Amino acid sequence: MIVDSKEFDVGNLYYIVRSAELKDAKALSKVRLQIDGETENLDRVQGEAYIDEETFKDIIKNDSESHNNLFLVAQINGVIVGFSRCEGNTLKRTSHKVEFGVGVLKAYWGYGIGKNFLVESIR
Repeated sequence: MIVDSKEFDVGNLYYIVRSAELKDAKALSKVRLQIDGETENLDRVQGEAYIDEETFKDIIKNDSESHNNLFLVAQINGVIVGFSRCEGNTLKRTSHKVEFGVGVLKAYWGYGIGKNFLVESIR
């Protein structure tokens, strides 16, 4: 699924939340790896379950074409600083359930990026 981008200005930090694009794949691979090393709140340690550029391209393509999935990025001055992914379920009895993941670079914690990912995913 692709959604319209939305602009935010929180604590003098201006950022955009938008749907991920194929051109983001390389940056997403690097950002995900960095985020994994900045927190213990994820299910993996840095380098574990690594996703390379090509795999991110496949994920972005599939999510863009699916009405059940949503892949968002947060961008500051053209640089990706976080992402979220909402993966829906195609089974009828569990179609109301999703798996949601979010990651934001530590330098940008406290600006509502994660919260805004969730809000935009619910819309």
